[in-house]
Amino acid sequence: MDSDHASGQQGTGLLTDHYELTMLRAAIRSGAAHRRTVFETFARHLPVGRRYGVVAGTGRLLDALEEFRFGAAALDFLRARGIADPATLDYLGSYRFGGSIWGYAEGDCYFPGSPILVVEGTFAEAVILETLALSIFNHDSAIASAASRMVTAAAGRPLIEMGSRRTHELSAVAAARAAYIAGFGSTSNLRAGYQYGIPTTGTSAHAFSLLHDTESQAFQAQLDTLGAGTTLLVDTYDVPTAVKAAVQLAGPGLGAIRIDSGDLPVVAREARAQLDSLGAHGTKIVLTGDLDEYSIAALAADPVDGYGVGTALVTGSGAPTAALVYKLVARADDTGELQPVAKRSVGKPSRGGRKWAVRNLDEAGAAVRELITDTEPKGGRGSRPLLRQLVRDGEITGREPVDAARARHRAAIAELPAHARQLSRGYPAIATVFDPDYD
Repeated sequence: MDSDHASGQQGTGLLTDHYELTMLRAAIRSGAAHRRTVFETFARHLPVGRRYGVVAGTGRLLDALEEFRFGAAALDFLRARGIADPATLDYLGSYRFGGSIWGYAEGDCYFPGSPILVVEGTFAEAVILETLALSIFNHDSAIASAASRMVTAAAGRPLIEMGSRRTHELSAVAAARAAYIAGFGSTSNLRAGYQYGIPTTGTSAHAFSLLHDTESQAFQAQLDTLGAGTTLLVDTYDVPTAVKAAVQLAGPGLGAIRIDSGDLPVVAREARAQLDSLGAHGTKIVLTGDLDEYSIAALAADPVDGYGVGTALVTGSGAPTAALVYKLVARADDTGELQPVAKRSVGKPSRGGRKWAVRNLDEAGAAVRELITDTEPKGGRGSRPLLRQLVRDGEITGREPVDAARARHRAAIAELPAHARQLSRGYPAIATVFDPDYD
């Protein structure tokens, strides 16, 4: 595969931090670059008050790993800046990850200490994946974790992801994917629809009404184009007047109205009463406008049929990163045997050794704890292994459709105790326990 083929972007190799190559360069010089190592990605804590996190980004990481190359232009850049010496440039020029990776399945839940990604390979090939892995998982897991709470708050009402205009253009695509995994039904982002097969939807903005001489003309143009099943935006001027015009033009079969401003609970109730009085009993009401999980939950008793969420979703609803870290936990000694290593600094300690994880379940199938061990579990009644192999000796083995991650998340949420789904602040829904024999 040509290392320069990735849309002119030199692969994904330069999506990394300078210090990764500083370490690589020095390790090549010391002779330690090819020492066998194990790195793990985990969260020391969840965002304040959250009870679980959601793993998202696995599929994107595997795609990025396949493209992790340093083409001629990238090597020229590293040479010109003095970032890499000849030995390092030689290594990077032929870089292909040849190790193995395990991870929690995408869509599953995680808790503090969960080893959600385990990378095993030489120090050289594993260390330079740190920034790539963390940038993908920190973003996508933060979005999926927030989206999951919004889905819970919506209590079965459909959710539309519509945050593209509130974030970086490529982050928007990733956010739509993460939200879909967590249970959102559709996205406004066409690139996400094209790339990942996510259902897309979209009606019109206030600009469309303002373009026409009257609001009724705008409604008629949209109805002529899309039919009576479309969704009309009714809060450009006056909601009652717009609702009346919408039903007069579309008839009682109007698909839906969208309300984007005002005191949403009050406006929704008034609009529902007006629609019913006009015979449009089947016309749905969709609310948008700076919604988050709390405002969605507050609308639970109101006559709302769906929500569109933007800013709060793509910013993780106050937690824009999952606070994941990527740490060296084991390295080979002179005999080739892996030995635990760990950071011991105050406030940021880690636990050494290659880890495995299982979720213990009670007789009813509810999760009761996350058990971390130093041996690969076999599973069985009341014990669900959490790590699956994603890459084996450089070959990607763990790809799956995004719908598989979406289905997994539904199952993972159903497995958690009921208090995990509360929006009020609390502790992690289940404890992470290290096997007493681990150390």
